[in-house]
Amino acid sequence: MSDEAAIAGGGSVLVVDDDPFIGRLLEIELRASGYDVRVASDGARALEMARENCPELVLADVMMPNMDGFELTRQLRRDSRTASVSVIMLTTRGLSEDKLLGFAAGADDYIVKPFDTPELLARIRGVLRRAKEMRQQSPLTGLPGNVRIEEEIEQRVQKGAEFAILYADLDHFKAFNDHYGFLRGDQAIQVTARLIQATASERGGPDTFVGHIGGDDFVVLCDAAEAEEIAELLAQRFDAAVPDLYDDDDRERGRIAVTNRRGEMQQFPFLSISIGVATTAHRSFEHFAEAVAIATEMKMYTKLTPGSSWAVDRRTS
Repeated sequence: MSDEAAIAGGGSVLVVDDDPFIGRLLEIELRASGYDVRVASDGARALEMARENCPELVLADVMMPNMDGFELTRQLRRDSRTASVSVIMLTTRGLSEDKLLGFAAGADDYIVKPFDTPELLARIRGVLRRAKEMRQQSPLTGLPGNVRIEEEIEQRVQKGAEFAILYADLDHFKAFNDHYGFLRGDQAIQVTARLIQATASERGGPDTFVGHIGGDDFVVLCDAAEAEEIAELLAQRFDAAVPDLYDDDDRERGRIAVTNRRGEMQQFPFLSISIGVATTAHRSFEHFAEAVAIATEMKMYTKLTPGSSWAVDRRTS
């Protein structure tokens, strides 16, 4: 099935809800809009169905017996067969901490019941459209790469726009990669990309831009006034999500053991994220490289602090 068909209607959707009335209602509405729909009554059955034939979108209720929507999403993200599926959570609770849990688990969007059918369909189209755009970009994260990042920064510099650049990368990623292997390392990068996108989309304005420099390095461009809130929320969400990247034994210990080049066993803490921020709120930039250099400097500075953290350049010259 083509990407265009998926966006206009005709994509595959797995509906997961323990209420048969809601499940049937969603099935009818989605089929009428041209989607190929399957229905599961609980998270465990939905996980089996997704692994057998991965849909383009999972529309899952949060509160379900046996396996709730949060755990279902975490399990989908951990499995290479389903890691890239889009997930929208449905819930009767609209508290900010519930949304945080959903995004930390790996959800792409979050809708509070009761909802209007037009709104639901619009959110589904939006999630599938973003997934299509991601597939056209990096095969790992779907985010724009170095050339596009440079163009975006230079465009804002030349316009004299008020903006901030957030340069983020992961701490202890090499140790994680050595311990778990490249596949798990790629999954960690994908989780990070989704968290950054979700946070930037939620708290940033319409001109917010997210790019993947490569490896475990990312860039966010946003309005200068939004930078600190995005950085703080991203650090919080990353710390909430990162334990799920580890095996149970390592999660209980809170660290991993990796053999270094000298054959010695070395202990490493969990992954954390360091974010350096350069902003026109304090100075102007003459060239994209200047903005990147300052953000990089602040990122290296914040790496001196254990755990996830961020730092803003407040110098005026």
